[in-house]
Amino acid sequence: MAQRDPVGMTPPALVKEAMGAFNLLREYFEGAIMVDSQARITWLDGRYRRLLKMADDFEPLGLPVEDILPNSQLRKVVETGRPNLLDIMQIGDRQLVVCRIPLKDEDGSVQGAIGFVFYDNVDYLQPILKKVETLQKQLSRAQAALSRERQTKYSLSNFVGVSEVVTELKSQIRRFALRDGPALILGETGTGKELLAHAIHQASDRAEGPFVAVNMAAIPEALLESEFFGVSPGAYTGAEKKPRPGKFELAHGGTLFLDEIGDMPLSIQAKFLRVLQEGEIEALGSNALKKIDVRIIAATSQDLETLMEARTFRADLYYRIAVLTINVPPLRDRLGDIAIICERLLEDIPRSPDMRGWIIEPEAIALLSHYDWPGNVRELRNVLERAAAIAPDETLDEAVIARAMPRRKAGQSSSATTGADLAHARARAEREAILDALRRADGSRTRAAQLLGVSRSQFYEKLKRYDLSN
Repeated sequence: MAQRDPVGMTPPALVKEAMGAFNLLREYFEGAIMVDSQARITWLDGRYRRLLKMADDFEPLGLPVEDILPNSQLRKVVETGRPNLLDIMQIGDRQLVVCRIPLKDEDGSVQGAIGFVFYDNVDYLQPILKKVETLQKQLSRAQAALSRERQTKYSLSNFVGVSEVVTELKSQIRRFALRDGPALILGETGTGKELLAHAIHQASDRAEGPFVAVNMAAIPEALLESEFFGVSPGAYTGAEKKPRPGKFELAHGGTLFLDEIGDMPLSIQAKFLRVLQEGEIEALGSNALKKIDVRIIAATSQDLETLMEARTFRADLYYRIAVLTINVPPLRDRLGDIAIICERLLEDIPRSPDMRGWIIEPEAIALLSHYDWPGNVRELRNVLERAAAIAPDETLDEAVIARAMPRRKAGQSSSATTGADLAHARARAEREAILDALRRADGSRTRAAQLLGVSRSQFYEKLKRYDLSN
């Protein structure tokens, strides 16, 4: 007569066969359970009954496995046909280490599943759990670092200045930050356009979302589509087996900053415009559309209106991104901020351990204020770094600054008046050029701006600067 299990049933042959594969480990099992293709209990060994503290007269056979084990995953194993080789299952206040394996017939059809309790004490798994905990910590640190990289690095306080034009600019930035439409930042190179893009994001409702920056001039045209829209697995020969998200997807819920958008090739402008209109992207090699929620902030040092006339920039794309337009003043239009800007820049320039800090003398500030700064704040930073490198001590005087200035302005080191005369001469020449353009355009400001090769906004700004508005 066959030996019977304490539950009163002889284990099925399929169970015996499955158990036989684990003979070497049976002494570690604390119990076993089997279900059929409907996830109903067909067998439960005595050890598992005792582990579950079942009454002797209770018969679980035929019941859905969840009636006995609410947290069981055996139904999922049956439905997917995939094993779950190691898991921790909670039963009451206890944690059990379990293993679940599908049972298949000769044709490979799933007939049920069997589950084993390896241990009823997770202390056995402490080495594994510690490794998992370490990996989780490393993953968390990596995710936190990536998140920091995609957050804003600057706030509006980093844009230094107390002049009237800067005060008005900051007020405009705060207003635009409260809105969610696309923004276009116009300004010469080195004026701080990216800094202001960070500031808009940081002051907006999207501040907790990612900030993804892309320099259009730095990405080869052939890679632009994949960079923006992503790549699906096997999209082309050599493509990765996993999907690679594009910049739009990475910026979902946050801000996508497009620096030097004037360099965006025509080949991608139409696709880009469609994304802005529809709010959907389609990865390279995929037919599936994915919704995205991204605010666009673009910046350029070029005249987009001139590019539109030359048909190298789409007018419909321009009007889509230029909902909120910000003009960043060049440094020559706020020379009164030179002193405070120098103080801030010098805080970041390395110095010897015995130095308490850099000191820039008033005469040096006056010399810097008589230069027109075509490279704006970026060029000013370079001059200060050169001056710090050649200075004999922490004091940056007029002589040191003169040596650090661009060569074409070396004459300024002997007399600040020379620089002032040059600035005045430049202003007079620019004013006369504006008046001449207005005369040739019969008073049409739009035509005059075209003749001078500047945007309308820049032209109106110059009219105001030279008191020609009326």
